Amino acid sequence: MHDFRLRRAAWMVRRGGVIAYPTEGVYGLGCDPLNAKAVRRLLAMKRRPVGKGLILVASSLDQLLPFVILPASRIMDRVLATWPGPVTWVFPVRKKVPKWLHGGRGSLAVRVSAHPPVALLCRRTGPLVSTSANITNRPPCRNVLAVRRVFGRGLNDILPGRLGGLSGPTPIYDGSTGKVLRAVS
Repeated sequence: MHDFRLRRAAWMVRRGGVIAYPTEGVYGLGCDPLNAKAVRRLLAMKRRPVGKGLILVASSLDQLLPFVILPASRIMDRVLATWPGPVTWVFPVRKKVPKWLHGGRGSLAVRVSAHPPVALLCRRTGPLVSTSANITNRPPCRNVLAVRRVFGRGLNDILPGRLGGLSGPTPIYDGSTGKVLRAVS
């Protein structure tokens, strides 16, 4: 991955932009999770209601600590066995987490990624909103051309790169029970 492209994508995020980037299974849309204007713009682009909540992706567990309350050690051992990696977990949110992230649900989906483009980007930006690059209820984009076709000039940047080994979005597990909320497609 070209360092210039990575630096530019991170700069765009820090300036309030919305970007697309390769994740473990599909292209994702991302922005600074604490920038309300950027998150609203991302949701509008996807035509996604705020009540559905979002996923945060990070390069380390430490980046997620301000957002979620971690479970007891029994479940946490299972979580740590999947991170960094292509598994998303849902945990209770901390009190000051903005509603635009959790949609009023009181919980937030989070992931510590091992996929190089995601991990490198998050090292530069901190945690990112990570939602599949698609219009709600349509198939997610799996390459740069598809991202451009769907979102055109609406994005501030597209970080090119290879997807990881998944055939679709990451699986999601409940951080309290370990129950599967979304299986790998």
